[in-house]
Amino acid sequence: MKLYTYPAAPNPRRISLLLHYKGETLASEHVDIGKGEQFSAGFKAINPACTVPVLELDDGVRLTDTIAIARYLDHCFPAPPLFGDTPLEEAQVLGWCHRLFLEGFVPVAEVLRNQGEVFIDRALPGAAPVAQIPALVERGRQRIAAFWPMLDAHLQGRAFIVGRQASMADLDALVVCDFMGWVKEAIPPSCKAVQAWYQRCQPLFVPAD
Repeated sequence: MKLYTYPAAPNPRRISLLLHYKGETLASEHVDIGKGEQFSAGFKAINPACTVPVLELDDGVRLTDTIAIARYLDHCFPAPPLFGDTPLEEAQVLGWCHRLFLEGFVPVAEVLRNQGEVFIDRALPGAAPVAQIPALVERGRQRIAAFWPMLDAHLQGRAFIVGRQASMADLDALVVCDFMGWVKEAIPPSCKAVQAWYQRCQPLFVPAD
């Protein structure tokens, strides 16, 4: 297998933290999205959507959706599991990953991509140009403000987001929390449950300096 990645970006980081948690490494090639390498002819041949990460399997099949890559790698490297131990837990983990993407990742991306020169005509990832909509910056911040109390309420009395062990939902939530820093947002002091959960989970997933 070969991983095309850019570890600083949030979606590739989800996969790099998964591999670290499982103690695994993959052959990889960095695609520097800061330099626009995702739009090169060579990479477009690999993923016409011009996004990372991409997991290329030994038979040439390519997976280009982060959650699909994560689920596949969890099958390949099953210990420790990141999608629960039962069908119900797996469904709950996948549901939370979807919710975290919609209510966490997307609002940050709305703020980040709809302002500034870096993302002019790149308000959405992908090969097609998409114009910025400045009004989405404020909407994104409103959605971020709603995200924290939602997560805090869920974590009341819980060590982890699903079940009794860390899962892909916790990993994704951790990446969301760190991604918030890209738009100068952080866990509010009032969200004590989120703060305690973050302190508990961060050492599980993030390599020590």
